[in-house]
Amino acid sequence: MKNILIIGKKSKKAFENLKIVNHKKINKTLEDYIKLILMNKNKIIRENAKDIKNLKRKNILDRLILNEKKIESIIKSINEIKKFPNPIGKTLDSWKGKNKINIKRVTTSIGVIGIIYESRPNVTADVAALCLKSSNCAILRGGSEAFHSNKILSNLFRKALKKNKIDQNCLQFIENKNRRIVDFLLSKMSKYIDVIVPRGGKGLVAKVQKYSNVHVIGHLEGLCHIYLDKESNLNDAIKVIINAKMRRTSICGALETLLINEKILKTKGIKVINSLIDNGCEVIVDKKINKLFNNNFKSAKELDWKTEYLDAKLSIKSVKDVKEAVSHVLKYGTMHTDCIISNNKKNTTFFLNNVNSSIAMHNVSTQFADGGEFGFGGEIGISTNKLPPRGPVGLNQLTSYKYIVKGNSITRP
Repeated sequence: MKNILIIGKKSKKAFENLKIVNHKKINKTLEDYIKLILMNKNKIIRENAKDIKNLKRKNILDRLILNEKKIESIIKSINEIKKFPNPIGKTLDSWKGKNKINIKRVTTSIGVIGIIYESRPNVTADVAALCLKSSNCAILRGGSEAFHSNKILSNLFRKALKKNKIDQNCLQFIENKNRRIVDFLLSKMSKYIDVIVPRGGKGLVAKVQKYSNVHVIGHLEGLCHIYLDKESNLNDAIKVIINAKMRRTSICGALETLLINEKILKTKGIKVINSLIDNGCEVIVDKKINKLFNNNFKSAKELDWKTEYLDAKLSIKSVKDVKEAVSHVLKYGTMHTDCIISNNKKNTTFFLNNVNSSIAMHNVSTQFADGGEFGFGGEIGISTNKLPPRGPVGLNQLTSYKYIVKGNSITRP
């Protein structure tokens, strides 16, 4: 594991150098990265094809694949990140102390960020751009299923760094596929890594949260809920629910449990469920709902309320009212994204104020749980931590702060 320690040392040194790099040079590097991606688009797709050929878990194909559309999306994200103002050195607050000292709270970079992730090559580009823009360094440990895709995208970024005479070690990609590398990063690298961000399945994230010696930004899983209130518009509800479940089934913002007010089961509820089925979604329902459909569906068990399917499957439960819906979310939710579909102001306010989600929504598809959609340009991940950052972790969330105190030869009495 000596090579990993060397990577850590190089990152720390690169971070010290990065702190004094002109921000125009950072933006120029991002511009050059976009040009390199465009110039090497066909090569990127060929490298990605190697990963797809070796893929065993077909349900993650949507995350893994890089085609023209996905590459355009990557470029758009980098462009948006580039356009943001420098997030470092920004005054967040200022005041004068009682002893005539002047105090400012100013944003600073974090340092070296370690990202452990699975099956998402777009994360390589997003993380590289976000970290550089926020004057942070990154150590990437991608999943073996996306090895070739991650490698070419990180190598192109390092070329852009070199072209602009910025230390290439601002971004380092760990090519060793040995699973013990992750254990080493979590337990032996606290001297070199300031924050760990896991992006992947429940097993990976749980392991990182349990064993990491450094602060972790992330979420265990995205068990997202929608509560369909008695007072709601049927057509709007169908539109939002179908999109939340079926637009992309394998992302962390996909709907996994639908809660329906029992008073509308025989009217709106039946129509919503039939629409889901017509759109290719398998439904797993409670006894009350199954009875309405002559017990034709799979009956939901306790485990179903705890399951992130990441597939065209949805568990559906009837609830008495908004209070019972919130209780269910508090019991089974993962503090990711939860939504109420309602035209009732009182019920909406109760739901939004009482769920403990990092993202609480009203009449909006849960698929909007995304840094790009929040106007962040991109995201390094979504955090369900109780302490900040929470929700999509974009550019401004990748900063810390310090207090700058000035005075004129002031001594404390």
